[in-house]
Amino acid sequence: MSTDVLATVLHQAEDGPGLPAVSDLDRALSYGQLVEEAAHWAAGLEALGVTEGDRVALLVPNSVDFVVAALATLWVGAIFVPLAVTDPKARVEAIVADCSPTVVVVGGEPDNEGQEDDGATGADDPVPSRRGPARVRCADLAASEATMAPPGAAPAERPAYAIYTSGTTGTPKGVLITHGAFGAAVRATAEVLGLDRSTRTLCVSPFHFDGSFATLFPTLFAGGAVVIRPREALLFPRTFVRAVQREGITYTGFSPSYLKLLLASPQFSELAGGTLGIIALGGEATAPADLRALWAAAPQIRVFNRYGPTETTIAVTHIELTPQLVAGGTVPIGSPHPGVTFHLVDEAGQPVDEPGRIGELYIGGDQLMAGYWGAPDLSARVLRTDVVAGTTVYRTGDLVYRDEGGEYVYVDRADRVVKRSGVRISLIELADAMHGVPGVSDVTCVVYDKDGQVGIAAFVVAEGPVSRLELRQGALRRLPDTMLPDRFELVDELPLTSSGKLDERRLLSEAGLHPPGAPAAPMAVPCTA
Repeated sequence: MSTDVLATVLHQAEDGPGLPAVSDLDRALSYGQLVEEAAHWAAGLEALGVTEGDRVALLVPNSVDFVVAALATLWVGAIFVPLAVTDPKARVEAIVADCSPTVVVVGGEPDNEGQEDDGATGADDPVPSRRGPARVRCADLAASEATMAPPGAAPAERPAYAIYTSGTTGTPKGVLITHGAFGAAVRATAEVLGLDRSTRTLCVSPFHFDGSFATLFPTLFAGGAVVIRPREALLFPRTFVRAVQREGITYTGFSPSYLKLLLASPQFSELAGGTLGIIALGGEATAPADLRALWAAAPQIRVFNRYGPTETTIAVTHIELTPQLVAGGTVPIGSPHPGVTFHLVDEAGQPVDEPGRIGELYIGGDQLMAGYWGAPDLSARVLRTDVVAGTTVYRTGDLVYRDEGGEYVYVDRADRVVKRSGVRISLIELADAMHGVPGVSDVTCVVYDKDGQVGIAAFVVAEGPVSRLELRQGALRRLPDTMLPDRFELVDELPLTSSGKLDERRLLSEAGLHPPGAPAAPMAVPCTA
């Protein structure tokens, strides 16, 4: 089977046109209908002047419309650029200005015929229509009567999509992913998880976040059915549980932070013995305690951990976790996909080969991005040719080590292993220790600017009444005083970003704290595994 994602969806439609493909609360499409609509939408994009290599921005929420628009963009050989409908207007406009799309596809109803458009921008449609790219609503594309013949398989080196991510810089940068990298990641995910035509997938993460592609596209690649529900509704655990039960969901994936949200609800245990058989976690480190709670509530669920920076296409590893595997307190990220290579490097730039020794991870192989859109200098700083002879590798900034079983274990971000008063501290290790303090229900540790020095704040969700002094005394019983947080902040919850990760910026802001301008970023810490 081809690894070209669109070509594979076309094959699934030819082989099983009546099989369910994708549905949301408004409509459901079979594979035959999905391909038919994509052909119409592609013709509509072509009529608007979209040609091979152009960008098509998708300001569309999680929906059937998003899936059709993405496939239609690939159909005409263009590059789809997902935009977050929840982002501030200024950020959306900045991304649109940076990628210069030919067309912006906007979710919503068609414009009234003959209505004067003054180019004003609003909360629901922040893209100017008179200046810059053309704007078209999904309903207008759906009304097109034209169609396009199916394309051939796309060249592996042709860009397929661009995901904008801020990383640690705060400035959006477009990660450009080729068809070859896209297809390799999607196929590996489908094969590792064993997805097939019986798979029914619930999409949880927002589609502007590439972690969502680990559920959406591998399912379509395998001929399964994708179920989409509004992101806002899924923030209520009861909605998630109801969707799983009513739709017969067999597979889903999301962040560990979202798992914590689900586990906090008594309704999660209703999934015990049900259809849900696989959950794939990724985007953050996973706490062993949360895995134990998941298996206690629904022991039939198989849990896979996945790892992969956006720059290496969705995920580059998958590993099935078991109680025995995480019994020692570590959660491995697994081994690289076929065609992907891992390289660990120490502070001196020398290879790290022996198990248990930590190094910074560089990734090479089939899933590397083409580069950052319009930023060759930035691309050259992270796509390195001077680390491994004859190979281009991506510098992840992640610290990992290889365990005795040959699996890789994530330690922390290099910029989250901070040096304070001469002591190196992993914020993940610190948070793990704080989880054992009496009265602590959940906790995360974040660095902040403490009068020009690096400070550490512990944001704690308490199980009941507890004081900061009691938290400090409890922490002292588990940690040396050199590792104690400088501040303990009591919060009602740990807020999430639109992609389902912890919103550390919001935590700092609400506490009146500021991130350090340049936190220390040592590359090596003692291995405590």
